[in-house]
Amino acid sequence: MTALRLGTRGSALARAQSTYVADALRAATGRPVELVEIVTAGDRSTAPVAQLGVGVFVSALRDALIANEIDFAVHSYKDLPTAAPGGLHIAAVPAREDPRDALVARDGLALAELPDGAVVGTGAVRRIAQLNALRLPLSVTPIRGNVDTRIGRVLGPSADLHAVVLARAGLLRLGRADAITETLDPMLMLPAPAQGALAVECRLDDHDLVELLATLDHAPTRAAVTAERALLATLEAGCSAPVAAYAELAEGEDGDEIYLRGAVISPDGSRAV
Repeated sequence: MTALRLGTRGSALARAQSTYVADALRAATGRPVELVEIVTAGDRSTAPVAQLGVGVFVSALRDALIANEIDFAVHSYKDLPTAAPGGLHIAAVPAREDPRDALVARDGLALAELPDGAVVGTGAVRRIAQLNALRLPLSVTPIRGNVDTRIGRVLGPSADLHAVVLARAGLLRLGRADAITETLDPMLMLPAPAQGALAVECRLDDHDLVELLATLDHAPTRAAVTAERALLATLEAGCSAPVAAYAELAEGEDGDEIYLRGAVISPDGSRAV
């Protein structure tokens, strides 16, 4: 049986996510899967994510899909532009990992316990805006690098930051939950739309694969993520904009209901809706 080619970025987190999907697909269908590493423009650049623009980690994977160099790809759903490219299809959205943000700080401190003037690093414009909006006596700075690099800037031998804020989902997938000093309540810091969710994408005309991948789809996660991304699309904001959204499914009188909260924050935190 021919192995399915799963395109992945080379970072530890991307490989962990792709391996998770590959294992789940093998277990569900018996089909062999091989990982094919694709280098993206975002991986080659050291510029801030906000400067690189929407979908910088996604386009190379999609190009490889369209060129038939790979059969399917796994994305962090929050990195996907809201406009879908022609000819491609999100065939599965597996069950979501914890969508909340997490703090990794020196000395096991929580956010409110950080000393005045503490330097907090994060890669997301949204998190920078939200941290500024909390009006804590902190200095917030944009950072790049993989998860281990960011943690190393707090806990490593040449640490230059007091804390970093990362997606809890990524830390859990990499087995780094031990580094978390506080999981941030969504009422304090609402997550990015689709944070913690994966998108499994293939070519729309590959009908057998569309059907095969559908075995991994988790309907409640897909519903919540669709609602969050609809808010993002309606605001015409990209995945690097200071927009947050979190949808939860709840039982209503006439069946399941989606409870969606959203936020838009100015980068300096002075205005929040």
